[in-house]
Amino acid sequence: MFMSARKIKELMERFRATSILILCHHNADPDALCSAFAFSGLLRRLRSGLKIRIASPEGISKLSKVLLQYIPIDVSLDRPRFEEFDLFVMLDTNTIQQLGDWGEYLKRASKPLIVVDHHASHPETEKLATLYIFDEESSSTCEIVYGLLREFGFKPSKAEAEALFLGMAFDTKHFILAKPSTFKVLAELVDMGVDPQKAITKLSMPMDQSERIARLKACQRVRLVRIGDWILTFTHVGAYQASAARALIELGAHFSFVAGQDGDQIQISLRSSRDFYEKTGLHLGEDLARPLGEYLHGMGGGHATSAGVNGFGEFEDAVEYSMKLIRDKLAR
Repeated sequence: MFMSARKIKELMERFRATSILILCHHNADPDALCSAFAFSGLLRRLRSGLKIRIASPEGISKLSKVLLQYIPIDVSLDRPRFEEFDLFVMLDTNTIQQLGDWGEYLKRASKPLIVVDHHASHPETEKLATLYIFDEESSSTCEIVYGLLREFGFKPSKAEAEALFLGMAFDTKHFILAKPSTFKVLAELVDMGVDPQKAITKLSMPMDQSERIARLKACQRVRLVRIGDWILTFTHVGAYQASAARALIELGAHFSFVAGQDGDQIQISLRSSRDFYEKTGLHLGEDLARPLGEYLHGMGGGHATSAGVNGFGEFEDAVEYSMKLIRDKLAR
């Protein structure tokens, strides 16, 4: 990890933190939600009487809303009064752009910031963070939080164990992307009382009509580009960009670029197959999302095969610049 987990306690003591704001990225997914729940439990073990608030700008995902039936967590969707807190935590969020306009309030508050994440680190976030704990080798932020609990010698409660299990199951696509370290953690969580079969059913949710239509529209509008043996797809849709990007990979594309435009703002989801990454070395978060985010006067970041960008500009310009970045990388 980037810095010792023990520094969390040192930071809390140095700033005499009695109130802490935990922030998840917009449309918080189960990994963000569940890691926030478990991390809040860690903080309460470190100092009793803490005031902790968990908040997510622009709401949480549909699946996360389903999980609220099973996880005793209170998530605020209203903008917090940042000045009322002594310390901030960003979980599963590697750029403040993912906080929307809340990011500016966070910067202006000038309070210590802890970042815990499993995405590739972002230089701007590194500058903002007082303590940056990240591990891109971890399958999820939940896996990192579990490691922090273990480092402090704490055993998760049954509710925390199930939340961690659910977050890890979600981010590994039901363990398809799990690593050996992930399975070791999962086994320990099962030993703590998590029933894998019952837990997995909580992540099942039928696709609604609007998501189906968005996926089909994205396919209808797709622009297909071949570079050697690789099939690249570029398209746009008004909503469910991430879902559409995943669908294109499942249909056979090696790379997918799905954008959504709202005025001059643009949001882009990027996905690639594992085979594409391993043979080309093109890391979506570092080689594409980050420079594309800068080009679009915004931010981008993510994993090797899954990344996102938020910025300002036009779809065609974003596609053209992305193609340049991809061709330059593949030509090396």
